[in-house]
Amino acid sequence: MSWQFRNSHASVGARHLARHTHAQPQSTALHFYQNRQLEHYASKEAKRLSLRQLVFFGRQMDEEKLIKSANYVRTELPVRIAHRLRDLQALPYVVVTQEGVARVYEMYWSAFEKFRRYPQVTTLAENQAFCEFLESILDEHAPVIPSLSLGLSLSSPHLPPDSLDSFMSRMLVSRISRRVLAEHHLALSKSLGTNSLHLPEDPHVGIIYTALNLRHSIDKCVALLRGRPDDIEEGNGESVPNCGWPEVVVDGHVDTKFSYIREHLEYIIFELLKNAMRATWLNHRDSSPLPPIRATIVAGENDVGLRISDQGGGLSSARIKSPSDLFSFSHVRNATRMDDTRLGALRSASSRGVKATVAEQIGPWRTEDSNVNSHDKDPEREAGIAPHPRIGLGLPMSSIFTTYFGGTLELVSLDGWGTDVYLRLPKLGTNLEGIEV
Repeated sequence: MSWQFRNSHASVGARHLARHTHAQPQSTALHFYQNRQLEHYASKEAKRLSLRQLVFFGRQMDEEKLIKSANYVRTELPVRIAHRLRDLQALPYVVVTQEGVARVYEMYWSAFEKFRRYPQVTTLAENQAFCEFLESILDEHAPVIPSLSLGLSLSSPHLPPDSLDSFMSRMLVSRISRRVLAEHHLALSKSLGTNSLHLPEDPHVGIIYTALNLRHSIDKCVALLRGRPDDIEEGNGESVPNCGWPEVVVDGHVDTKFSYIREHLEYIIFELLKNAMRATWLNHRDSSPLPPIRATIVAGENDVGLRISDQGGGLSSARIKSPSDLFSFSHVRNATRMDDTRLGALRSASSRGVKATVAEQIGPWRTEDSNVNSHDKDPEREAGIAPHPRIGLGLPMSSIFTTYFGGTLELVSLDGWGTDVYLRLPKLGTNLEGIEV
């Protein structure tokens, strides 16, 4: 009985969620049993890893180590999910029942049950089946980011800004950590029997690239952004023709290489440059040529720095008092969170999913270019990887990716002139994952 009183608030939310997510009726005993399982896993500490540990373990992969990797992922992910289920159960009732939040709770509970019941992996054939299971879970959880953003935006009037942002940070960093473990194991499984660490180009272990060239990643993102459709969406949602994009000048320590997860780095750079190019064009649409954007690379002793400077007019406005408020999910700090167009875009994104990658954004651009005169359905959009235009996730997700392994992302607005963005990422690979338990 004492357990029930301690968790009465959580249980009310859980029962309501069960009714509203079409869950089958449960007996009190079964519900108590399931929460006992959750308590058991939530009482465990997550076994945080560093990039160096992931590389060291995976650099000479064999069958025995791959099986060990599979069982680490199998037993670690339900622990991390359990901690986030506890976070969701601790939310106020009015938040738990918001659109989007209930859906995420249902997905997390389902994944938790599947992982804790999954049998031990003992052979390569069983690992193949486990990899297929992991891929299905990753696909099922594609709606998590926009669903959480939608639910917490709607809940913003009911939560203090610090509490809301702290909750979202824990949820999203934990989500990234689980995807990293799953995708790293999938990559190790696919590369078994090969020596990807000693490839002449792009040496890597799993999803970690051990000689990631920052200049090449910047150039790649610039080329992708300059190849997108020409129309630009203004602040009022109207699209206007664009006659060209600004140049991006790269200087500093241009030969810098370090170990990092390429997908994370390029998502951050892509989003920062996308914002800079859009702001520069809108602020200088009648100028020719447009003022360039400057990306400066600095290789320090312990970290790598990147400054992106634009002349897009700055960030502050009547609705944004501080540049850091652009990272916030609270309408108190970022009033655009409650815009009808923003909420509508989040609902649309929730239906198809957002994985927060560069690939999901450029796919539809390429489809659009190749099917300009076609009336066929967009296969990328049908597959659920359409872009997420102007839904306010780019900067917050960039900040989350940055802090995952101990980096920092700072926006400095020179109002009336432009914006300087300072990105710092640790390069030694010794920082543990920044997940909270």
